[in-house]
Amino acid sequence: MINRYISRRRFLKAGTLASVGFAVASTDPLASWAAHPRECIDAIVIGSGFGGAVAALRLAQVGVQTLLLERGRRWTITEAQNTFATLRNPDGRSSWLSPFAVVSDPGSKPIPIDVYTGVLELMVENGISVFAGAGVGGGSLVYNGATYQPTRANFDRVFQGAVSYDEMDKVYYPRVRSILKPSTIPADILATNYYRSGRVALGLAAKAGLTGKLLEMNLDWDVIRQEIAGTRVASGIIGEYWYGNNSGCKNSLDRNYLLQAEESGFVEILPLHVVTDINEVPGNRYAVVCNQIDEGGNVLQTRTFISSHVFLAAGSMGTSKLLVKAKAKGTLPKLNYAVGQFWGADGDTFALQGGLPPTNPSQGTPSVVIEDHANPIVPTVLLPGPQWNETREGYISYLDMAIVPAKGSFNYDYSTNRVQLTWPKNSPEVVQARKAALHTLQTLNQANTSSAYQPKTVSVIDGVSGHLLGGAVLGKACDLYGRVKGYKGLYVVDGALIPGSTGATNPSFTIAALAERCVERLIAQDKICK
Repeated sequence: MINRYISRRRFLKAGTLASVGFAVASTDPLASWAAHPRECIDAIVIGSGFGGAVAALRLAQVGVQTLLLERGRRWTITEAQNTFATLRNPDGRSSWLSPFAVVSDPGSKPIPIDVYTGVLELMVENGISVFAGAGVGGGSLVYNGATYQPTRANFDRVFQGAVSYDEMDKVYYPRVRSILKPSTIPADILATNYYRSGRVALGLAAKAGLTGKLLEMNLDWDVIRQEIAGTRVASGIIGEYWYGNNSGCKNSLDRNYLLQAEESGFVEILPLHVVTDINEVPGNRYAVVCNQIDEGGNVLQTRTFISSHVFLAAGSMGTSKLLVKAKAKGTLPKLNYAVGQFWGADGDTFALQGGLPPTNPSQGTPSVVIEDHANPIVPTVLLPGPQWNETREGYISYLDMAIVPAKGSFNYDYSTNRVQLTWPKNSPEVVQARKAALHTLQTLNQANTSSAYQPKTVSVIDGVSGHLLGGAVLGKACDLYGRVKGYKGLYVVDGALIPGSTGATNPSFTIAALAERCVERLIAQDKICK
């Protein structure tokens, strides 16, 4: 289902005006940061996704005056239920500073839009293209809501004992659940026509001897019921989520973690502030330089904020690029060899299966998963989800996730002042994810062939991902609680800490739980409190 995005790459590469960590214009921080007005604050959090939201709330709860810098704008659900652009009618709100909508039909011409600080960015890197959210709430604005805890075996396979699964399972995953309050799809909703593909997928798994189960979803099922009843705008039930959900069915971070942080009075969120550089300055402090932009991406002013405690939470791409740039330009010269290394895409591949019973393939939200942890290649899972423009009955689109080594790396280009990710897409270890997905699909096809239906794998592709992990990995670039090695008071608390995979699951839940673990220890041991 993802091939519709790949044709956009050549246009985005030429047309995107800004990407994670960099605004339309920037200046040399070594020469100019001190020339800008400087403002001091107890703690700075860069990015408002799952890691940044956790850090902001927990700092607020111990009375730390915290500034949260977010590159995107606020996206508040309106009474008219028209906050976001839609997949079916995209406009500038859809895409981050791009002249074309980043999600559209395969084979069609790019859809021109106004250049605007939209909610979703597609970054064209070397060997892979990646999606990232932009706005107050980060990736929670554009993810599908899956709140998926990995198994002990898969978690330990990734973290190799560096993080205790028992501790995560007993303390930190429950702590995140207590804020997000995810739940599985209620039986009455699953029974509707909108969720036919989920029911078909569970039946396929059962016949193949694989585990099919309901996922915990960070969705408001009462709002989904209102969509079904026609009392709220149809959004979740018609396969919308890439550009946000106008009905308010998605419990994004601006409605829980970030809301509580702001209500405390200790956290100020500054939207439309794109961090460009981090500098070490005298007194064990850091100067965070950012461009304040308008909603067209134009730089209004450059601002510098100074703090002894800086939490990097700009997502794997944003955090990694900021650190790699700082290392290359000498603004953080003591960063070690591991900065910008050990990146991965959570083993993401995308598959399309046909020849099935009626599936109503463009409807509903993701709600179930098929697990194949005993896959002989690598553990893998298939998450069926709606494909908003799929009109053919008997088709299911899957997001496939597998455990693949973290083989990606970031490098700084002095001539362009940019950092680029390189992903070895043809590496045998990387290709294993696609092979594992094919194996699981073949298992499903063979077990469900009958005189009435002939299941078949239509396509399995990779090279695009929204699950971005690594670049400042714990135990390598950072210690086991996110302290950046060589720098007191500089921390990483987002997906950049995780070595390429969250154990064949959607990453958001583990990113948030790991942030809870890290921030709790940092506040206690580094005396980040009043």
